[in-house]
Amino acid sequence: MQDLICVTGMILKSEPIGEYDRRVVILTKERGKLSAFARGARRPGNRFMASTNPFCFGTFKLYPGRSAYTLQEVHIDNFFEALRDDFAGAYIGIYFMEIADYYGRENNDDKELLKLLYQALRALIHPAYDNRLVRAIFEIKAIVVNGEFPGIFPDIDPDSTCAYAIQYIAQFPIEKLFRFTVTEEVLKELCRCAARYCDKCMDKKFKSLEIIETLG
Repeated sequence: MQDLICVTGMILKSEPIGEYDRRVVILTKERGKLSAFARGARRPGNRFMASTNPFCFGTFKLYPGRSAYTLQEVHIDNFFEALRDDFAGAYIGIYFMEIADYYGRENNDDKELLKLLYQALRALIHPAYDNRLVRAIFEIKAIVVNGEFPGIFPDIDPDSTCAYAIQYIAQFPIEKLFRFTVTEEVLKELCRCAARYCDKCMDKKFKSLEIIETLG
C-alpha cells in the first residue's frame, strides 16, 4: 500500500463527477500538474466543498491511484476570494490558469510556473496594478518559463522602453516582476507584443480569452 503524498499547489480546474464527487486538476510544486478525485465534495457540508474550487492555493494530501489521485486532506492558504467580486479580474485569473494548464505536465518541474501564477493572481487583486500590465507580464513570462521565448521581435526598437520592459520581464526573477509601471503608450505597445508572443508560441485558443475580449 502506497503512502500518502503531500504537495503544495493551486487548483486549476474543478468538474463534477458522478452524483457528489469532483475531479480537480492541481498544479503542484513537487509533481507538476496532476488530477485528483475529491469524494463527496459536492455533498452539502462536505469538508472538501469550499477547498476544491479553482484559485484555491495550499497543501494537499493525496493517495496515489492507478491513473489518478484521491484527495484525503486539504489545507488552503489562499482562496483569492477578492476575485469573486471582480468579474473582469476573475476571467483574467481563469485565463492565467488556462495557460498554466496548457503548459503544466505531470511529474514536470513546474515550480516557476506555479510561482508565476500565484504572484500574478496576487497582483491581479491589488488595486495599485493595472490588469492589462499584469496580463502582459504573465503572458510573456509564462512563455519564458516554458523555454519558448524567441527574444525581442526584429521590428521593435531595441532601445525603446517597450523593449526594455520585455527584457526585464524575461530576465528578472518572478518575485520582482510586478513592481514596475509604464506609460499608457508603452503599456499598449507591450500588450500588443504580448499578444504576438502568444500567437507565435501557443497553438490554442483559450475560452476565457474570448470573454475577456468582449469585456474590453
